[in-house]
Amino acid sequence: MAGEMRDLLCWRGPVSVNVFVLGSGNTPLSEEAFHLAGMVPDALLPFPLLGQPEAVERLGLVSYDIDFDDVSLDLRAYTRAVLQRVCADTRSVAWAAFEGSFHYDELLTDRVAHQVYGYCTTGAESVVEWDTAALRGEDWRRRIAEVRAALDALLSAAEIRSGKSRTD
Repeated sequence: MAGEMRDLLCWRGPVSVNVFVLGSGNTPLSEEAFHLAGMVPDALLPFPLLGQPEAVERLGLVSYDIDFDDVSLDLRAYTRAVLQRVCADTRSVAWAAFEGSFHYDELLTDRVAHQVYGYCTTGAESVVEWDTAALRGEDWRRRIAEVRAALDALLSAAEIRSGKSRTD
């Protein structure tokens, strides 16, 4: 793993891949679901996020801190696989981001785009960027804006379904 990326992912000791998934409900996946790309995490810390805005709560939002004690691992393939996995069973949007980047008002916004290092939407291949200079670039911001548009579409569809169910 590149030195700068390793430093960013090892902020609290072990290598920690932080993944967020919106759309898969508020029940975390099992530990076995994270045995991917020939790797087994040393710790899996799922967090169904509290205080969700109503639009988010309809779909559910779970954060996973996925820890590996071996800091020499190249977790790019693992991050790609885990993003693909959390989007596999339902219409959802997932992203990997550095610790401290999460706030409900800033989900995949331009302001935090440089802190997002991977993403996936249901039915698409996951994308992971390990080059920190690329994360600060205009192309990456454009890609994250596209993922934000997919997130907005998912939230809007849930709102429409919710509205229909209230009137039926």
